[in-house]
Amino acid sequence: MLHVVLLEPEIPPNTGNVARLCAATNTTLHLIEPLGFKLDDSQLKRAGMDYWQHVQWHRWSNWQAFAESLPPNAKLWFVEQGGEKLYSQAEFGPDDYLVFGRETAGVPKALLEQHRDTWIRLPMFNPNARSLNLANCVAIVLFEAKRQQGFQGEDLPTA
Repeated sequence: MLHVVLLEPEIPPNTGNVARLCAATNTTLHLIEPLGFKLDDSQLKRAGMDYWQHVQWHRWSNWQAFAESLPPNAKLWFVEQGGEKLYSQAEFGPDDYLVFGRETAGVPKALLEQHRDTWIRLPMFNPNARSLNLANCVAIVLFEAKRQQGFQGEDLPTA
């Protein structure tokens, strides 16, 4: 099962939208503190709608606690501007972790430097555009990873 990791998310609606996306795609969500909101925030619940009950998720007190919980062969992909490789050039595995940073600061540079080989980016076409929305970035990369896995587990309607 793929994993989405939000490192210190700040905006409740973004996290709620990502939770909804994770529920719909059977993806595990990891929230790494500090969070920029309380988990009972009404905007968080509204954006996630009634999907929170369908999300497999974990809350971690910090990056170190999360990293120590990882299996030895875990592959982490860090999605952030400046990566040498485009997200579409990555070869995602079925149990990979897609890591996204804070909306205002991104993934810490030190962490990116430690993982240069798995630091990927989404293309930006307008130099005046500072960034893309976090939930949109998660959707783009997650669906590319799912596509590479042949959309395994998709619940097709029966005729």
